Amino acid sequence: MQVQAEKDGVVYLIDDDPHVRSGLANLLRSVGLKAEVFGSAAEFLRIERQARPCCVVLDVRLPGLGGLDFQAELARRQHSPPIVFITGYGDIPMTVRAMKAGAVEFLTKPLREQDLLDAVHIALGRDREQQRKDDELAELRSRLEQLTAREREVVALVATGRLNKQTAAAIGVSEVTVKLHRQSAMKKLGATSLPELVRIADALGIKPDPVVQ
Repeated sequence: MQVQAEKDGVVYLIDDDPHVRSGLANLLRSVGLKAEVFGSAAEFLRIERQARPCCVVLDVRLPGLGGLDFQAELARRQHSPPIVFITGYGDIPMTVRAMKAGAVEFLTKPLREQDLLDAVHIALGRDREQQRKDDELAELRSRLEQLTAREREVVALVATGRLNKQTAAAIGVSEVTVKLHRQSAMKKLGATSLPELVRIADALGIKPDPVVQ
């Protein structure tokens, strides 16, 4: 099964029906996944999530905070895990709302086991990719701290497409000085080309000071 490639992931299963929780947890564990079960969204929100790829398998109709409202609550948090919805009472508006808000899948009970496993595989892969991007951005931010104020200023202008000569004129230094700052900044940021420098500047939100634009 595809899910076997995701054995390092954890699936948080939230359903108020203990029989459903038990059955789905056993299914997930049978393919080597770690499954943690909860009877309500409130229970889940009290835990500290593990630092590993994860997803949430979530019943739409829950006591207290319902599935769709819980999805919105997670979205307001810094790192929202991908959600696979399950329900015995789904309708088109509910499905559309969930999918527009980023749900991976919306499955109707009784579930086909392979449909759930496939959805979990996709969700864990999505979370793994998001964690990779988050780690990459954190590393870039760390490198950004090594830049001097002038180097950051040069990067911001060069990344807008300005030539070294134009950048030099904008900040009142020589073109040679701009080249030196640019080379130093690229080395610190790990950029090996101008396109890569532009990508990094965009990812970090580096923009020119309005005064020198």
